[in-house]
Amino acid sequence: MEEVKRLEEKEKKLDDIRRESENKKCPVQRLLYYIDEFISGPMCSKCFPCSLGTAEARIRLRRISKHTETDIKDIEVLERIGAMMIEGSFCKKGKDTGKFIIDLINSSKEEFQNHIYGICSSTECIALIEYIIDPELCTMCGKCLEVCKEKAILGEKKKPFQTGYLPFEIRKKRCTRCGECIKVCPEGAIKINILKPEFA
Repeated sequence: MEEVKRLEEKEKKLDDIRRESENKKCPVQRLLYYIDEFISGPMCSKCFPCSLGTAEARIRLRRISKHTETDIKDIEVLERIGAMMIEGSFCKKGKDTGKFIIDLINSSKEEFQNHIYGICSSTECIALIEYIIDPELCTMCGKCLEVCKEKAILGEKKKPFQTGYLPFEIRKKRCTRCGECIKVCPEGAIKINILKPEFA
């Protein structure tokens, strides 16, 4: 059964992966998704430029998306990996993946650079955003509190004829940015805030 499942995953075509990656607004997440799916699916691992290149690209992209130990050289390395894959891959799949890397970086250079400074304007890199509750919009209905599996929301559900409630608040260290609280909030009181480091 496992063998059949693995073979089905191998059959995924590059066009399918490219199309699925378009669901990501963030170019870093789009490229990371593409590389992850390529490695687990159609990549044959028969040549070094492709197998080693994509593995290194995944490491660099994860660092960029999490803003950990990354700098502008990571983008240059990704471009170099793409060029080497185009030149040295044995098959068309490897060459097409190299071209995808270079084309996406070239068309979204500014957004890739923003990630180096810790800014994801598409709000899809969860390490670079935070969820906040707008106290002016929050009616303290408690729906976000009920749905939060991580118990990251503090607050007390409002009851009739009682006052003195503190506004609901999200504990940033516990929040995993799963988005469930946003889905259930009837007032749209939970907002995504783009983290903007002082040096950005």
